[in-house]
Amino acid sequence: MLEIHGLEGLQDNVGKVLGSSGWITVDQQRINAFADATGDHQWIHVDVDRAAAGPFGAPIAHGFLTLSLIPLLSSEAVSVTGMKAKINYGCNKVRFPSPVRVGARLRDTVELTEVNVKSSGIQVVMTHTIEIEGEERPACIAEAVTIMIPAD
Repeated sequence: MLEIHGLEGLQDNVGKVLGSSGWITVDQQRINAFADATGDHQWIHVDVDRAAAGPFGAPIAHGFLTLSLIPLLSSEAVSVTGMKAKINYGCNKVRFPSPVRVGARLRDTVELTEVNVKSSGIQVVMTHTIEIEGEERPACIAEAVTIMIPAD
């Protein structure tokens, strides 16, 4: 894992791929738990038999489940130190180019895209590419924006 310290470390790494996480398996239990948490019980996610006969040949993970894995996965790739708080500010852009079938393995490759000093803190944009093992197209590409508050 790459450790970046403070504003200077962030600025030194703009435009660089910071690293990749390990692989995690997206199982039906995780998909069902996400469906329960969000109330999205669409059959392509939770009805195993119907989904097997459907367009993807298996249940698929919710796109937003894949997106929600970014904090877990990216924490294995990069750590930014010297901050007293890191606040999720949102996403500039999110795309889901390929479905994540149950049993697929995912990892996150993180690129530091932009660093801007604002009155509210340091606005950091990281581009996350969630890869599917063995697939050409990624599951998700997202520009996540975080406000980082430097430690005193």
